[in-house]
Amino acid sequence: MRKLSKNIAKARAAVTQPAYPLPDAVSLLQKVKYAKFDETVDLTLRLGVDTRHADQMVRGTVVLPHGLGKSKTVAVIATGDRQKEAQEAGADFVGGEEMVEKIQKENWTAFDALIATPDMMKVVGRLGKILGPKGLMPNPKTGTVTLDVASAVKEIKAGKVEFRADKTSLVHVPVGKLSFPPAEAGG
Repeated sequence: MRKLSKNIAKARAAVTQPAYPLPDAVSLLQKVKYAKFDETVDLTLRLGVDTRHADQMVRGTVVLPHGLGKSKTVAVIATGDRQKEAQEAGADFVGGEEMVEKIQKENWTAFDALIATPDMMKVVGRLGKILGPKGLMPNPKTGTVTLDVASAVKEIKAGKVEFRADKTSLVHVPVGKLSFPPAEAGG
């Protein structure tokens, strides 16, 4: 068996019971942290569902009240007035067919989220091979294919996170940073 580092041994020694209420767990995490960077707090839930059945698949999005501690870069592919709405809402990159060409020709993916309007999806569909493996392809189920681009941009900028049950029926979702006050970090 491998030897534990001093920091891990100290953190394990601080855990005195098998389960903690959420506020106590957050304050304990803040006491035993040892990394030199601001760590992300992840929540893992065991759901006990069989994800091989479509009716038991758990998937969705949620906007965290205090965000994730970092802002996301948002690109919008739209036409006409929707481009102006997106820019006013705070989108970092806004365009139409020229942005699709740039992504297609240059493999440009300098954004964390891509929002598209339904009328542009016929053009954006060509980008599936580039955006799909990176998880950037717009999808109506996650709210990234919409006519209300302004609210979609604001939600993503505010800290919208996507969650999905994996094949072992666990859901992993980030909920904040350790530097957040306990009330904002989940406590």
